[in-house]
Amino acid sequence: MELNEALALIRRVPDFPEPGVMFQDITPVLGDPAAFKTVVDAMAETLGDVEAIVAVDARGFFFGAAVAYSLGLGVVPVRKVGKLPVVGGKASYSLEYGTAELEIPADVIQPGQRVAVIDDVLATGGTAAAACELVELAKGEVAGITVLLEIGALGGRSRLVGRKLHTLLTV
Repeated sequence: MELNEALALIRRVPDFPEPGVMFQDITPVLGDPAAFKTVVDAMAETLGDVEAIVAVDARGFFFGAAVAYSLGLGVVPVRKVGKLPVVGGKASYSLEYGTAELEIPADVIQPGQRVAVIDDVLATGGTAAAACELVELAKGEVAGITVLLEIGALGGRSRLVGRKLHTLLTV
């Protein structure tokens, strides 16, 4: 399957999770084996010399874990608050429709380790920026950020200036 065919499966859902938000539903991509493989392979191709993958809660877990597996790397879950038994750090951030916090597990990223951050959607950039902050708090090096979909109108890219950013689709 071609990448453009896989990306065409992303479904737009208006007014979810609240009025005025156009939700980008990736579940049709996840549910189609050929599309999922195509997207995972394309994400993996964007990465250079990395030693681990940070996958962002929750939908970033699907892609991050699959990319890590395909490259023979470990995957570090960056989770919403209260989900990790041993926390190495916490970062707050703003979303398109609210605020949230993320935590990183303690002692999983090694000092100087080159890490790629993987998530599903780049909207306002808050989630990706918080994930990068957590990697750096753990003394890792953010080698790049890869996302399936960027919502260009929300300007998330501006919060990641100076970082290597790859997106498979911008809407």
